[in-house]
Amino acid sequence: MKNLSRRDFLKVSTNSLLALTGLLGLGGLIRFLSYKADPTPPSEFDVGPEINYTINSRTILAQIPAILIHDDEGLRAVSLVCTHLGCTVEERNFGFECPCHSSRYDPTGAVLKGPAKVDLRKLRVEKAEDGNLHVFTA
Repeated sequence: MKNLSRRDFLKVSTNSLLALTGLLGLGGLIRFLSYKADPTPPSEFDVGPEINYTINSRTILAQIPAILIHDDEGLRAVSLVCTHLGCTVEERNFGFECPCHSSRYDPTGAVLKGPAKVDLRKLRVEKAEDGNLHVFTA
């Protein structure tokens, strides 16, 4: 084997490190360009037949998240996503409260106390031909 001078050793080392850096950067670029975005979440949820929801009931639908209210006025749904920063609100004796920043809402979703300034979103509820209820988030 030929003896390498100090200058040759430094040149080979530098070129090797530059090549390795370039390959690592190219690998990162390939991963970036091959990224697949998450699929869009569903905007329609089948929540079962209407007979599952008795009059004067309030059913939390965790998969949406929302609450389905069946009262004398009929069926309606209210989103449980806080309008301040998007946390999921929790049911309390006065209505709902956001665990992140303590926004409070009454049982219908109207703001009682900030920092949220907008009421909880009302969601559309429809009865399908098969008799099941569908909740729409969009």
